[in-house]
Amino acid sequence: MSRSGNEHGRSTANSRESIAGAGWSGEPTDLNALLPDALRGKPSFSWLRPKVLLGGRRNDVVAKYLGDPSHDLRELWLRALYDDRPRELTVDRTDLNEPSVLIIGDTGEGDMSQYAPLAVLDAIGGDTDFMVICSDVIYPAGGYLEYAYKFCWPYRDYPAPIYAIPGNHDWYDGLRGFMAYFCGRSDPPVPSRRPLLSKAGLRDRLWLTEVEKPDPVKSELIATLRQQPAQQTVLPGSYYRIQTGVVDLIAIDTGIDGTIDAVQGAWLAEVSRGPKPKVLLTGKPIYVNGTYRPCAIDRGRQGTVDDLVRDPGNHYIAAIGGDLHNYQRYPVSVGDRTIQYIVSGGGGAYMHPTHKIPNIDRSGLIGVTEEQFRCYPLRGDSLSFYSQLYDQKLPGSWRISPEDAAVYMASRIGVSPTKPELSDHVLTSDVIRRGNRVFPLPGPPHGPWHSVFAEFFDWNEPPLFKSLLRLEASSQQLTISCFPATGSRGDTSPTAEDQISYDMTLQHWQI
Repeated sequence: MSRSGNEHGRSTANSRESIAGAGWSGEPTDLNALLPDALRGKPSFSWLRPKVLLGGRRNDVVAKYLGDPSHDLRELWLRALYDDRPRELTVDRTDLNEPSVLIIGDTGEGDMSQYAPLAVLDAIGGDTDFMVICSDVIYPAGGYLEYAYKFCWPYRDYPAPIYAIPGNHDWYDGLRGFMAYFCGRSDPPVPSRRPLLSKAGLRDRLWLTEVEKPDPVKSELIATLRQQPAQQTVLPGSYYRIQTGVVDLIAIDTGIDGTIDAVQGAWLAEVSRGPKPKVLLTGKPIYVNGTYRPCAIDRGRQGTVDDLVRDPGNHYIAAIGGDLHNYQRYPVSVGDRTIQYIVSGGGGAYMHPTHKIPNIDRSGLIGVTEEQFRCYPLRGDSLSFYSQLYDQKLPGSWRISPEDAAVYMASRIGVSPTKPELSDHVLTSDVIRRGNRVFPLPGPPHGPWHSVFAEFFDWNEPPLFKSLLRLEASSQQLTISCFPATGSRGDTSPTAEDQISYDMTLQHWQI
């Protein structure tokens, strides 16, 4: 059922097997040629522009200190959609008894890094039944007209429907762009005015919602692209269930703060019941960077999302989340079962480093080992990537070759290099000094300096280390494959970086 690298006509190894397989020596694709005429040759999307920084960060700070407004607004949106009618938060795809699905996260920068995965998407996804964008459809702060260049144009040729769940950036405009494009609701609800001296009232007055200026070119693209009947869909809300004949995909909306409210929590508990296999899709991953983030429901008063995922009566077999811009997989033993917790956020935005992920055996996580853990890019490739960015941005000698970085990281975290060609590779004292200098930067994932440096190093040249997932299911087996996208010409016939299969009859994972 699952496509292999040989079926795509590619004989090269993946990044776990060779330096070449990681894309370091690949011939670059002319990604600029993929952009629409209006963007071609112009400066790429930059997180350092004042307008982008303001739109992408101010509301995040306001929500952190004065409360996340997304929970209240979400309920207002749903009331506007349904009035007093029952909320049918289901996408019915029970016509699919052998569904094939693309899952891609954190796509919407609209520059060459978003366009890098398109060759892979065409190669392994052109025959899929639908796609799901898992978090942050539009950067930096939502916006309906932004869908022209950051959604409609790059995915104009994908022949099937595209579903999505919002990430924190989609919520910075009060979810207006998301609801207008995906749910057909362009009149935003108006929350009641709260007293100025209350937290909610102060937040209302500090919240920044940009009023989009009319743009006929963007409006025309939205009106004319992805208009084929087979591409159409209207989502029932920002969270919903996708029912297929053999597996249900449960998509939740974690707002800005990475939690869900009581109403969504009650819905999730209801749709989770029963023996049908389920995969959770979420804007925030539950396991990420060697930490456990179970996702509170109603501030913890109703437990956590992971409580529902782990409940054997609900039969979840995997949980896939975006937000972090790379791929990670944690096969966690829960009683006599294994649940696959996956990060799939490598769909288009700048790359978050993996070299800061600790040895999983020393991370304090229960039920998963370093040997079982997978990530893409590999830690060594991540370190080499960042060292080369530092070498271009800062004076001094920072560059570490992919070969040296792989061996350095293996030694640092106490494992053997995965690439056989490096078994006899010896590090020089100079490389060790460079590694010790580069490794602490840009700081711990989500540490105080992480965002500044990661966005400073937004990069649009191969290898880009993007990724996407292909999920295929039948009554006998469900397979999840992670395919890399480097921005090189070899992406037209990609080799899977990671692949796992679930036996639907025996109800266990076969890796």
